[in-house]
Amino acid sequence: MNIFNVISILGGLSMFLFGMRMMGDGLKESSSGTLKKAMEKLTSTPVKAFVMGLVMTALIQSSTATIVITAGLVGAGIIPLSQSLGIIIGANVGTTVTGQIIRLLDINSSGASFLQFLKPSTLAPLAMIIGIVLIMGKSFRGSEKVGRIIIGFGILFSGLLNMTDAVSGLTESGIIERLFSNLGQNPLIGYLVGAGVAFVLQSSSATIGILQAFSTSGQLTFGSIYAVLVGIYLGDCVTTAIVCNIGAKPDAKRVGVVNILFNLSESVVVLTVVTFIHKLGLLDGIWNSTIDSGGIANTNTIFNLACAILLFPALKCYEKLSLKIVKDESSAAGKYDEMLDALNPVFAGTPALALARCYDVLLVMYGMARTNIDRAFNLVTEYDEQIAAQIIEDENYIDMMADRVSNYLIQISSRITSPMHIEIMNHYYSGITEFERLGDHAVNIAEIAEDLNKNDTAFSKAALSELNVLQELIDRILDYTHDAFEKRDLSAARHIEPLEEVVDDMVGVLNDNHMDRIREGTCGVYAGTEFLNLLSEIERISDICSNVGVATVARVQPEIKHQVHDYVSMLHSGRDEGFNREYQEAHERYFRLLKNHT
Repeated sequence: MNIFNVISILGGLSMFLFGMRMMGDGLKESSSGTLKKAMEKLTSTPVKAFVMGLVMTALIQSSTATIVITAGLVGAGIIPLSQSLGIIIGANVGTTVTGQIIRLLDINSSGASFLQFLKPSTLAPLAMIIGIVLIMGKSFRGSEKVGRIIIGFGILFSGLLNMTDAVSGLTESGIIERLFSNLGQNPLIGYLVGAGVAFVLQSSSATIGILQAFSTSGQLTFGSIYAVLVGIYLGDCVTTAIVCNIGAKPDAKRVGVVNILFNLSESVVVLTVVTFIHKLGLLDGIWNSTIDSGGIANTNTIFNLACAILLFPALKCYEKLSLKIVKDESSAAGKYDEMLDALNPVFAGTPALALARCYDVLLVMYGMARTNIDRAFNLVTEYDEQIAAQIIEDENYIDMMADRVSNYLIQISSRITSPMHIEIMNHYYSGITEFERLGDHAVNIAEIAEDLNKNDTAFSKAALSELNVLQELIDRILDYTHDAFEKRDLSAARHIEPLEEVVDDMVGVLNDNHMDRIREGTCGVYAGTEFLNLLSEIERISDICSNVGVATVARVQPEIKHQVHDYVSMLHSGRDEGFNREYQEAHERYFRLLKNHT
């Protein structure tokens, strides 16, 4: 053995880990939306949850990712703790799929030529060729993402080949034989080694892959590695539990605790049963026999699957123990705390989930701002201190939500790399600002109403009639704004701009009418000033709605994303027939209503 063997092993390990990370990240990014929907809908029974955990972990190649996301969904109140238990056990079984893929090292191609393509020495470069063709060719939507997944697969196998080549150099030195024979004589040391390596690498699949690479030396036996395998389960779940505890609600922490309890139980069961069977002499045939990559993969799968079946009836016990270990928070939660807790850092690795949580909060922000605008308009005609206080209370919530979502987007921004997700994030950033401003204008209108009430002043009947028409127009714009943002409705978004133009026209006319009333003495100076302030607030509300509508159009039609000013100018210059027609129809309708009201 020399320094070059060590460098080769570490280099191969680095490639292996990078390939696994690249493939897993690509799979998580591609399936994150599906993962969210599936976990929400397909966990109604423990068996369904088990299958869900198994399948999703097999797809994204990471039990840690599956369990951490599950903890986030539990903490957000999307699924209860009881429904997450099956996912945890399924994830532990699903992670064995990676080992079954790596066992391709054992393929012997001498019998059939087509098997040559399945050997890692052929599969690795072939995967990288296909991957780079997909990335550079961009032949279909998402081809670059698929290409990265396939290249990650190729790098994983290339690293594995490097490790196995380096291990062959260590075989002659006798180091491997001495190392694993000592582990076989002391299962506790083997257990601790497996747990320690898995904890450091933060991946049970990677640790088992290293064992499979060492198996090519021909000096590993079942007796020397079974305790190492069991230790790996504990080391991996400790990392998961730590991540689940970062800034999490009690139920999310319990997910990590249940995972540790299950893996500790699995360790006790496997070590006890294997030791007992070995004492009876039933394992003598395989105890000192050489174990290859396929044997390690099968042993790992059998251990996990058998323990899942055996321990599945104990799910309720794990839940009760976790409730005793992790106590509920003593402080009373605010009415929006659960929703805001969904802005959890554990979703950062799956941008679709993280952005979906932001979307939920933004919809609530808009709904609260819209309700406050309606309340504020009502205060102008009938002032109520309780309603005014409710507006201020909800405005404080809107501001808090804006801060929380903004901070969360900043926190996860470094993990958002896909152009589609970046576009959504930018859209949500602008939405935060616009919806917060809507809430501010509702407060401003409420303050105008408060001033009128304090000074025992009211608008004239003519002014109130005009405001009713303008409010009806604003309500229609706000409805379209809601649909545009919530449903990314292009039709609703396009309705906003011509109506906003009518608002501008009407505000100008109402401004002139009110100045006439002041000159004629039918309206007092103080009320006149407040009326003009109110018109200004309404006009700004319509401007915000216009911003939301244009942003939605730009998101649906990316070609205008960098030409928004030109797009709006084109509409207002009369070069769009649809805009012209809708503007004219709305202008005639609302000015006719205005005439009828006066």
